[in-house]
Amino acid sequence: MKNTIHTLAGLALAITLASCGKTEEKKAEGGAAAPAAAAPAGDLEEIKLEFPKPMFIGTPVPAELPNLEKADPSKVVKSIMVPKGTTNLAKGKTVTSSDSAPIIGELSLVTDGDADGADGSFVELMPGKQWVQIDLGSESNIYKIAMWHYHKQAQAYIDVVVQVSNDPEFKTGVTTLWNSDHDESSEMGKGGDPAYVETNHGRVIDGKGTKARYVRLWSNGNTSNDMNHYCEVQVYGTPAK
Repeated sequence: MKNTIHTLAGLALAITLASCGKTEEKKAEGGAAAPAAAAPAGDLEEIKLEFPKPMFIGTPVPAELPNLEKADPSKVVKSIMVPKGTTNLAKGKTVTSSDSAPIIGELSLVTDGDADGADGSFVELMPGKQWVQIDLGSESNIYKIAMWHYHKQAQAYIDVVVQVSNDPEFKTGVTTLWNSDHDESSEMGKGGDPAYVETNHGRVIDGKGTKARYVRLWSNGNTSNDMNHYCEVQVYGTPAK
């Protein structure tokens, strides 16, 4: 009987230790992971996204990336369901960057409301790991983020990381909403989100109602060259109460 009790106690202790180990493994580097999505309170409304014209035909694979998703037109997000009163808080807002003097274009193009990929509609940043940052003006409830990199060529951007914070320097209170850095080459933590071929449909990210004032988007070149490009970033949310 005593042996049975000892065996059961040992099993309980082993299960407890294993559970603790799993909890530690889930801690994310480079900013806390966003909490699980919760249904927004109150009435919802549909916002249909406006897409620019396609700049190329088809979705050929631009290069071999281990986390490159297979293109599936049926999964394109064409509209979003958000609380009533939600708007694109980013439109016309101030944009700063790790590259204060872009090679092509002005930073204001990132929030001008135009996602077109034609010449004169995008900003090009220096090679390597770079970011653009949007100041929403005040703390906001962020529900969705729609972003368009340069989509005139069939290419994927590398190590795309999207973070939000109330700290303009992103040193504290950072929440990571998207991370496609599969091998931690950007030293911001390993991410589980896919790389994807850019198209005129862009990419919609779930903000999960996270409260923040600043939105920072990283990339580390693309599969065609080392440059970083943005056509448009839209942040759908409401002012935080």
